[in-house]
Amino acid sequence: MLIDWFTVAAQIVNFLILVWLLKHFLYQPILNAIDAREKRIAAELADADAKKAEAEKQRADFENKNKEFDQQRTAMLGKATDDAKAERERLIDQAKKDAETLRASQADALRGDQSRLGGELTLLAEREVFAIARKTLADLATVSLEERVGEVFTRRLRELEPKAKELLGDALKNSSQPALVRSAFVLPAGERAAIQNALNETFSAAVRIDFEDSQDVICGIDLSANGQKVAWSIAGYLGDLSKKVSDLVDAESHAAIKTPTKPEAAKTHAPEPAALVGAK
Repeated sequence: MLIDWFTVAAQIVNFLILVWLLKHFLYQPILNAIDAREKRIAAELADADAKKAEAEKQRADFENKNKEFDQQRTAMLGKATDDAKAERERLIDQAKKDAETLRASQADALRGDQSRLGGELTLLAEREVFAIARKTLADLATVSLEERVGEVFTRRLRELEPKAKELLGDALKNSSQPALVRSAFVLPAGERAAIQNALNETFSAAVRIDFEDSQDVICGIDLSANGQKVAWSIAGYLGDLSKKVSDLVDAESHAAIKTPTKPEAAKTHAPEPAALVGAK
């Protein structure tokens, strides 16, 4: 069999032309398309990685912010709890202070009521004792109360203790003013003369005296000179009575404030009249 070299050469040329045409018009565009697609896929993957990284960053930021928020919330809750506790303690302390102030004001008011009640009872006792003593002396001894008080005071002057007598004598001697004799009533002339004589005899001198009636002297007589004083009155009775009334009111007040209790009957004894000598 003979080989047609012309035909073989023509087929080779045709094949080469076909390969060139395929490469130029078919294979190269496919390669270009594949490269473009690979580049697009790579770009998309890179963009996805970037977005993933951004998402991770945002998630980390969010978690950090949540952690900071939790810390701040815990701190704020702790501060609010401490502030509330401090405010509670302040309100409790203020309430205690207010209660103490109210208690003190009530105690002051109670003491004022006690003082006023004691003053009223003292005044009532003065009047009653004065009236009873006057009537009793008038009925039993036919001697007026004024005369009896003057007699007792005169005796007190004559029976002064040495120290009290010395102090009163110095006061009378060094005073530029007359001695003042005060009484709750106007002394009769006889009683004034008796007191004058008692002073003159006691101190062996002519003692100058001014007489004055004063409601401050409670059913008695007092003599004062240059800061020294000698007195006799029923003030001792009334002083004891005032103290006992005050103690009784205090006991009743405490019992009313605390648990009420049945008070026991108080045993009282009338004090003896006393002579008071000393500085004003």
